[in-house]
Amino acid sequence: MSRRAVTVGGALILGGGAYYLYNAGGDPKLAEKQAENDAARLSNKIKSELPGSAKEAKTQAKATGQEIGNKFDNAVYSAQEEAKRAAEQARQYGQDAEKRLEQARKDAGQKLTGAVDKFDNTVEQNAAKAKSGISSWFGGK
Repeated sequence: MSRRAVTVGGALILGGGAYYLYNAGGDPKLAEKQAENDAARLSNKIKSELPGSAKEAKTQAKATGQEIGNKFDNAVYSAQEEAKRAAEQARQYGQDAEKRLEQARKDAGQKLTGAVDKFDNTVEQNAAKAKSGISSWFGGK
């Protein structure tokens, strides 16, 4: 049994004992007799109400067990399906992220190439201007 069941059971027994002891005015023997009397009455009442229903109780318990089993199986199946859907969705998100990352890499590469080309053209133009300026100093055309 679980620890909680033992604790609850112990608390119920202790509470029942306290109830009978209180009703008996603190006399433990009288409390014990009252508890035995109540237990006997309860047992007789249960026996009188269930003389032929043992088969019915077994049938009902079996049907209830099957119903609980079916509900449990359905819950497990639903959980598995939900897990499959979540895994598929996670896979899709991963693929989308990979595509976006690849596109971002391409875009960054294109921008970098464009910036390098622009810088290169600017350097070449400035170098050409400087060359023509220096050549004119030495008599070149």
